[in-house]
Amino acid sequence: MNKCVSAAEAVSAIESGMTIGIGGWGPRRKPMGLVRELLRSDVRDLTVVAYGGADVGLLCAAGKVKKVIFAFVSLDFMPLEPAFRKARESGAIEVREVDEGMMLLGLRAAAWGSPYIPTRIGIGTDVVTRNPDLKLVDSPYDDKEWVAMPALSLDVALIHATKADERGVCEIASPDHYMDDWFARASDTTIVSVDEMVSTDYFHDPDVARRVYWERNCTSKVVHMPGGAHPSSSDPLYGFDIKHYKEYGALIAEGGFDAWSEAFLGDSEADYQAAVGGLDTIQSLPLPVY
Repeated sequence: MNKCVSAAEAVSAIESGMTIGIGGWGPRRKPMGLVRELLRSDVRDLTVVAYGGADVGLLCAAGKVKKVIFAFVSLDFMPLEPAFRKARESGAIEVREVDEGMMLLGLRAAAWGSPYIPTRIGIGTDVVTRNPDLKLVDSPYDDKEWVAMPALSLDVALIHATKADERGVCEIASPDHYMDDWFARASDTTIVSVDEMVSTDYFHDPDVARRVYWERNCTSKVVHMPGGAHPSSSDPLYGFDIKHYKEYGALIAEGGFDAWSEAFLGDSEADYQAAVGGLDTIQSLPLPVY
């Protein structure tokens, strides 16, 4: 089974009004090439679930988002992602802000086919008071109340991986795969962009097989997109592009999405990569040191 498609064909599975999940973490291993393809589409009114970075910010700035369900939206060295901050402060989007662990439980509930998972996380905090759609439930085993974290069922998940074969077996070679496996399992359709395509034999190596975090039947479409995580990192291949993030923040502040789009987006991923200096420049970005 060959699941390889173009970015445009993959993103055509996303329709207005859908709920999409975006893997990665802040400025790390985000499927930004797929997000850029979505920015070129006419899709609108999305509900976005993410441990967010510029993926969420750009979609908000472009007016494609109705609601964001998130644990944070940050670029690390920019604590609040600038475009998301503008959208939230202006009231342009609906939000449900939850704890990082609560969001993981919501993805797990969707993957397991459960309507919710009970948790003590959030009890006694504004997570509950600021989210009236979060309910409390009584335990059948004691007299305690629990937060019922609802399933975060996704129509489509977008993920960036290091390598994949045409069957949809994906390797994440980064030290941390974040919650990408749960995004894949919580979704009806999972689209994975990858920096490199490999043969199936590559996954016969036990060390490589340990870096396969979800079943290949969860992968619906694979898009070969070298450099496709830029400006986020794709450890161990390249780091995140601080210079570009700063330019992005300045353009958003001065002219909004149109200013950034005119400078960088282009009509294709090739146009975008040319505007940021080319694939060689992307792949030479140093890995961050913590």
